[in-house]
This record gives sequence, structure tokens and C-alpha cells, in this order.
Amino acid sequence: MSRGILFVLSGPSGVGKGTVCSALRGNSPELVYSVSATTRSPRDGEQEGVNYFFKSREQFLHMIETDALLEHAEYVGNFYGTPRDFVEKTLSEGKDIILEIEVQGAIKVREKFAEGVFIFLMPPSLNELKQRIVGRGTETQATIDHRLSVAAEEMNLLHHYDYAVVNDEIEHACSRISAIITAEHCKRERFLGELFQQFETASVADNVLKR
Repeated sequence: MSRGILFVLSGPSGVGKGTVCSALRGNSPELVYSVSATTRSPRDGEQEGVNYFFKSREQFLHMIETDALLEHAEYVGNFYGTPRDFVEKTLSEGKDIILEIEVQGAIKVREKFAEGVFIFLMPPSLNELKQRIVGRGTETQATIDHRLSVAAEEMNLLHHYDYAVVNDEIEHACSRISAIITAEHCKRERFLGELFQQFETASVADNVLKR
């Protein structure tokens, strides 16, 4: 059974990562969504192992100490992170997994899981990104200016990624990401690895039969 691939979808706040990821999963139900661990309490309707892995603060700190997380961050007094074992188990079952995450988190994941495929979701322009943030109607002008400043800095980290996809329209963005997933599965390196394992297994079998 072929090993699955970890796809990391990242980009600046307001670019539409969540919307694109939800649409992509709707089109590709076999794509597993990476479930994060958190120390915050479950909200109504949230399920363990579906929405989050809910941990005590002590449990989470232990995960940090034992390098059981690909990345983690603290936000408003609670920890959030990506459990390594969930990702590894899913990939070993031959399933692809998608991780939707902020840019700084993606950089951390790359340091620990370089074999992942990293996709940077870009706005058509910074002006378009501004319009999307303004359109939320929940941000002050100071917050908008700060988000745009951070977005400009994050765009400079594009060289850490394998692919860039412009989110001009959700359908087009999903189509491009689906094409990336297909292309990654067709890379010769993946076939060479499988062939090597097959030949190695066959060689071992031959040696056993000769004894």
C-alpha cells in the first residue's frame, strides 16, 4: 500500500484558506483533514477526534516535551498544535491528509516534516486582500492595516513553499490544488521508492526459499 502524502495549505489571514479547504474536502472526501490538539474546552457539538483532540494543559506540555507535535502555538491562553502521531498513522494507512495552517506554523512543520507538500494560497493582489478583510465588517482600521502589513511580510516567505495558488475564485483554486495532488502522486520518486521496496521484499523472499 502506497504511503499517503501530507499537504500543507497556508497563506495570509483573509486569503480564504478555510473556505478553499472546506470546498476541496467536499470535492475530495477521501482527503483527510488534520485534526489539531488543543487545551481549550469543547464547544457545543464538538467531538473528540473530529473537531479537536482535547487535552489538559499538562498533557499538552508533555506533548511539547516529547516532540509529539509538528508545530504548536499559544493563543488567548490556550495551546493549539498538530499531533505527529495522527499525521503518521493517517499517512501509513495510505491516506492523504491536508493541514490548513497559518504561515508561521507551516514553516515550523516544514522543519520537522520536510517530505510534506507545501502550498501557499495567495490573494490576487494585496488590494483584493484588503477588500476581503474590510468586507468582514469586524475589523478596525488599525487591525486591517496590521493584517495587511503581516500579509506583505508573509508573502516574502513564499520561497519556503513548493507551490503557489492564487485564490481568485474558489472553484479555480480547488481545481489547481487537486491538480497538485494528482501530480505529486505521479512523481517518479514515489514510484522508485515503491519499486525499491518491492525488489527488496522479493530479494528477501528469494533468499528464504533458497535455504
